[in-house]
Amino acid sequence: MSDDILFPATDPHRHGMLPVDELHTIYWEECGNPDGIPVLFLHGGPGAGTSPTHRRFFHPDHYRIVLFDQRGAGKSLPLGEYRQNTTQLLISDIEQLRTMLGIDQWLVFGGSWGSTLALAYGETHPERCLGFVLRGIFMCTRKEVDWFVNGMRWFYPEIHQRFAEGVPEDERGDLLQAYVKRLFCDDPAIYTEAARNWSRYEGSCLFLEPQADAIASFESDAVSLGIGRLEAHYMLNGAFMEDDALITNIARIRHLPAVIVQGRYDVICPPVSAWRLHNAWPEAAYHVIQNAGHAAMEPGIAKALVQATEDFRLQRKFS
Repeated sequence: MSDDILFPATDPHRHGMLPVDELHTIYWEECGNPDGIPVLFLHGGPGAGTSPTHRRFFHPDHYRIVLFDQRGAGKSLPLGEYRQNTTQLLISDIEQLRTMLGIDQWLVFGGSWGSTLALAYGETHPERCLGFVLRGIFMCTRKEVDWFVNGMRWFYPEIHQRFAEGVPEDERGDLLQAYVKRLFCDDPAIYTEAARNWSRYEGSCLFLEPQADAIASFESDAVSLGIGRLEAHYMLNGAFMEDDALITNIARIRHLPAVIVQGRYDVICPPVSAWRLHNAWPEAAYHVIQNAGHAAMEPGIAKALVQATEDFRLQRKFS
């Protein structure tokens, strides 16, 4: 994507490791203006972790930018750990981080699984949210999980076939369970290969036009272990929520400003989920990017996300 869409690269002025229980320690960082508008970036996956590029959706002179790697992801420890890892615990981690940083309220920004977590956090703690920037909507319903595991073959049959071939033929009738069996076993050789197969499957479908660098990144052990294990864990458990709970409870945050950005040709998180969210939350601005897939780094999506953060800081609302 064109580098001039995003704000210039910026380095953290504070970062650290926050122990959140006896098993998990999460990495966090703060960039931008310490006196600016607080904003929380929630990465996707679950398990994908943050990257320096994620800091660049926000004007560093005007935003106090907070990023963290969720349990089991990125620089958080232990990598790929799915035990003591639920949506409710992630929400608790966010609150621990907010309290530690002395932030009263913040803008919440999340894409893909990050949109799931943003909605779940907001509906639990609406009083802590200034508003929302949401991209590539995923609410971890049974239909969305089935689409990810099985339905994407209608658009990417050769990629899905390779994914299915990662397990024995007699187990392919239930790919999620077949991968869970391997991802959560105790043999590193088995779970590492399964995680790489799972993560490659997703990475190959991110962009409207496949990006070799993105696929290679998703195949790396540092990324794939978090993505493979944690995505399967959360999908298996319906994100530890009642099915469609995020729509059911949307009234808790409808009074807050929000923008929804959705790629028209997003195969990983098809537009129907964003449309359902907008119908339940008509006050939220809704932007469909016609020439884009799923990834935040699709040029049209990145431009819309930057515009959203600029609209919020200039007007404290979205247009």
